[in-house]
Amino acid sequence: MMPVLQRELIRKRNWISMDEVMDYYAVAQITPGIIAVNVATFVGFKRNGIIGGITATIGLVLPGIILMTIISVFFRQFAEIEIVRHAFTGIRVVVCALIFDTIIKLQKSVIQNYKSVIIVICVFVLSAVFSLSPVLIITGSAIAGFIFFRPVSGYGFAAKEKNKTESGNVSKSSNEKENSNEKENSNENESSNETENNNENMNNNETESGK
Repeated sequence: MMPVLQRELIRKRNWISMDEVMDYYAVAQITPGIIAVNVATFVGFKRNGIIGGITATIGLVLPGIILMTIISVFFRQFAEIEIVRHAFTGIRVVVCALIFDTIIKLQKSVIQNYKSVIIVICVFVLSAVFSLSPVLIITGSAIAGFIFFRPVSGYGFAAKEKNKTESGNVSKSSNEKENSNEKENSNENESSNETENNNENMNNNETESGK
């Protein structure tokens, strides 16, 4: 499903970004229903509000219902045919290849530092080894993301120290500006006084020469 979402929504139509696809996909993992239907609802809502969400959901579900109804009528007749079984084997291999290709593309934008690597390893172990529920995994990952990637401002002792430092820097810069303005004003006053003195001297000299 992820390669299809990436191709149709990002490359062809440019409706959403890769980050939005990842967000929708993560939420769809823990909400009831099929992932593709949930993502379609999110995308439709973003494009055209409630009407867009309903239309996108119906547009995705209705063709699948019709197709699966037709296939179910003839599936028992064709499921035991050797060619059909080999075809499904090839399809499974292709699905694995597409998923692996998507993982390679996603890791470039998702895995940014060692913290992301730690979360990926923990999630893989919890899912592959302990078969933990996706709901718990995504919830725990959200908490870990909040702890690891939250902005520093507004939380804890480090934030207070940072705010103190920033306020100190602001006060220093404001004091420097005030000092520079005072120096400029004093220089302007001195230059104006010198100009006045020069004018007075010139006037005195003209008066003496006139006498």
